Amino acid sequence: MAVALITGSSRGIGRAVAGRLAADGFDIVVNYRDDAGAADEVVKRVEAAGRRAVAVRADVADPGELRGLFQVPEERFGCLDVFVGNAATVRYAAVADISDEHFDLMWRTNTRATLIGIRESARRMRDGGRIVIVSSGAVVAAPPGVGPYAASKAAGDVLVQTAARELGPRGITVNSVLPGPTRTEMLNVDPGLIAAQTPLGRVGEPEDIADVVSFLASPSGGWITGQAIRAAGGLV
Repeated sequence: MAVALITGSSRGIGRAVAGRLAADGFDIVVNYRDDAGAADEVVKRVEAAGRRAVAVRADVADPGELRGLFQVPEERFGCLDVFVGNAATVRYAAVADISDEHFDLMWRTNTRATLIGIRESARRMRDGGRIVIVSSGAVVAAPPGVGPYAASKAAGDVLVQTAARELGPRGITVNSVLPGPTRTEMLNVDPGLIAAQTPLGRVGEPEDIADVVSFLASPSGGWITGQAIRAAGGLV
């Protein structure tokens, strides 16, 4: 029996990942912070695919709540095989304008939560498991107004590289996925402009990112670790 925990999985990329991993045969721990109704809909979607699911409220910016979330896979399903760190927050501002409060919020949500997620996974996950962190294409070439957010994501990518080396002897792979502009609530750019700049001629969809996560979580992804994989339709 394979079990996956996905943070921020009541909407957007996380929702798509939950649906895809359920189709791949995983039982799912769905995590949300605010919208219980949306999380319940994801649970129903997973169950419709013939898998088990439970929705758990936890704010990943709160270390205690995040650690408590990691108890659920074992308590409800007996094990943890895949962790997908997807929950994130963004505050768009120039480096000269970002407030301490907003930067701290992104650091707690995007960076510290990645550290805790990898750490708790390492402590609880069976050998041969998979850790996938959803980062951001902004870490490659952060445009104006995105630098503080990109910094909070880039730090997580460094943790991924180090953890991959540390957990390799146990057969646990650790990778990050760097989505380009994707049609979610966090997208603050006209999708038409993005499509015009993208070689594949469209904006990314959450399902495009879920496909990459699915591969990394599968046996076929077992020889890939410590990598930051761009999924941006060729956008550079």
